[in-house]
Amino acid sequence: MSRHAHRPEPRGHWLLLIVVVSAVAAALVFEGWTTHEVASRPTRRPCTSPIPKAADTGKPVVRIAGGRVQTAGMPARTVALTFDGGPDPVWTPRLLGLLRAHHAHATFFLSGVEAARHPELVRRIRDAGHEIGSLTYTGSDLGSASAVRTRLELSLTQTALAGSAGTTTKLLRLPLTAQADTMCGGEWTAARRAAEQGYLLVAADRPDRKPEQGVIQQYSQTDGAYSEIKKLFRNRKIEKYTTVSEGLGQAPVNTPASTVGQVQGKALLQVQSIGHAFVQAMTWVLGVAGALALLRLLLLVFFARSHVRRLHRFRPGSPWLREVNEPVTVLIPAYNEEAGIESTVRSLLASTHPQLQIIVIDDGSTDQTADLATWIDDPRVSVIRQPNAGKAAALNTGLVHAHHDIVVMVDADTVFEPDAIHQLIQPLAHPAIGAVSGNTKVGNRRRMLGRWQHLEYVFGFNLDRRMYEMLECMPTVPGAIGAFRRDALMGVGGVSEDTLAEDTDLTMALWRGGWRVVYQESAVAWTEVPTSLRQLWRQRYRWCYGTLQAMWKHRRALREVGPAGRFARRALPYLFLFQVVLPLLAPIVDVFALYGVVFADPVESIGVWLAFLVVQLLGAGYALRLDKERLRALWAMPFQLVVYRQLMYLVIIQSVVSALFGTRLRWHRMQRSGSAGEQRIVGPAGHQSLSK
Repeated sequence: MSRHAHRPEPRGHWLLLIVVVSAVAAALVFEGWTTHEVASRPTRRPCTSPIPKAADTGKPVVRIAGGRVQTAGMPARTVALTFDGGPDPVWTPRLLGLLRAHHAHATFFLSGVEAARHPELVRRIRDAGHEIGSLTYTGSDLGSASAVRTRLELSLTQTALAGSAGTTTKLLRLPLTAQADTMCGGEWTAARRAAEQGYLLVAADRPDRKPEQGVIQQYSQTDGAYSEIKKLFRNRKIEKYTTVSEGLGQAPVNTPASTVGQVQGKALLQVQSIGHAFVQAMTWVLGVAGALALLRLLLLVFFARSHVRRLHRFRPGSPWLREVNEPVTVLIPAYNEEAGIESTVRSLLASTHPQLQIIVIDDGSTDQTADLATWIDDPRVSVIRQPNAGKAAALNTGLVHAHHDIVVMVDADTVFEPDAIHQLIQPLAHPAIGAVSGNTKVGNRRRMLGRWQHLEYVFGFNLDRRMYEMLECMPTVPGAIGAFRRDALMGVGGVSEDTLAEDTDLTMALWRGGWRVVYQESAVAWTEVPTSLRQLWRQRYRWCYGTLQAMWKHRRALREVGPAGRFARRALPYLFLFQVVLPLLAPIVDVFALYGVVFADPVESIGVWLAFLVVQLLGAGYALRLDKERLRALWAMPFQLVVYRQLMYLVIIQSVVSALFGTRLRWHRMQRSGSAGEQRIVGPAGHQSLSK
């Protein structure tokens, strides 16, 4: 259809999607690494060798320069207060207040990851005149870390301090160390690596050293430390509470960061902030999405069960529902369908319904489609040839030549069960029903891709249709098999050419015209599904894009009353939520799922996925039972969730972007092989049955 080929399909959004997903993945990896390291601080390895004698003087400050080791400590009656970790949103402000009340200064050895999370507290520490040191980025044991990991821990901390407070530091306290002699074994190796970068190493004095002798006191940011410092401030033998560098009589170790360093620091803060916010948000999103998915499955099962009960109570042939035996016109639009057109027509001719008019509308085929249909020697079959104008136009041409009040529209790749037509039209006994959806099943399901689509048809489409009927909001009568009142079709202007999903568009128009639409699961037809990923992509792209077009076209029905408003307020939000919004989030949700396996609790994450799989299997098993299909098809479902589901999500993303850009698509014809009837065999008496 030329009217659907005005603009090329957008391409740049795939690059945007890759960039967004990659950025989110990078932020998650960074957030996961830091959170995992902080949350699982390891105990340090036992020392394999003692600290060098030159450093083992009992003094807490160690400088290593040019192979020489020097140590230093605080002068008498001077206490350097030092705090490890944080900044902590609870205890850092309280400690700052206590220090201010006693006109004291201290040195805060900060964790880079916490500094990035609470930059305002780092600035408060700086602005209060306190000294800032490094406790590395994650506070992990550097004694067992590689040289690369040591450099990364130190450089990231400097970057975090530059971004949060515009400062740098040359003071370092090795994590998991107390007195200088604890910097033994691997810690001494890490100390030498840090010293090569110009760091001054700061430990603490032994606990038995009296404060009035001059000490460096080491505290964490806790309630206990707060109480100990209050007690220390009452010691009248101490003349000065100061920072490490001031107590040593050295120049300040905090210097302004360069402009480049501050920019890099701001970027680091943003990355960590995005990762942290994303983790928090996705935790809620996954919870809500999981609850919605479970609720949807429960509703599908509940309404499917209700649908079955209603069919038993009000089945066709009951005294209050007359049997419909009126003649039927069958319309078959066809374009280059030589592989399957003959099987479709002959399956219709084998129908148990007594009076049929079968019209094949050849829409400008370039193969033998029209000839094959013409060569079928049966007066009930007629062939109309027209220039290529699209499926909707072909159906409208067929409507002009229809002789009967009941019209069945079918695809040219569909094979019908003998009683399908008769079963399909029975609900039309009710005068308010304008259209009936049949039960489409996958014929060529021998390969994996066909099995996945088989499960989708049974578990997705058909189970949904049962719910739609119970809620009176059926959005689509499939093009493969659907029955209509001719006057209902004429009342809505025939089949519209406004969208690529002419079946969905027509169904929504019928609801807005005041007609009801129902589902007849006993009317079975077998269709041929795509056998390659390329063909599947094209088909689903057209379906999804056309559905979005139809939803937008009929959006005003949300404000209407009667059947139209009831349909719109039930079906359109459901379609938007479960077929647009949640699939758009799926790639990021999958990235987050991998985050859970790698950085969170892998057992819990895998357990959640397995629980989801079990629920899906139970729902699919119930759907297969309702459709009288064998349960052995369920073995393909785990692979469907891993591979097929991702493809469908990408299709939806492509469709939404195309709709937003106003892209007009061409009609993509699927290559047929005539395999729709693979599941049907002919018995010895000539009767057709199902083979599974």
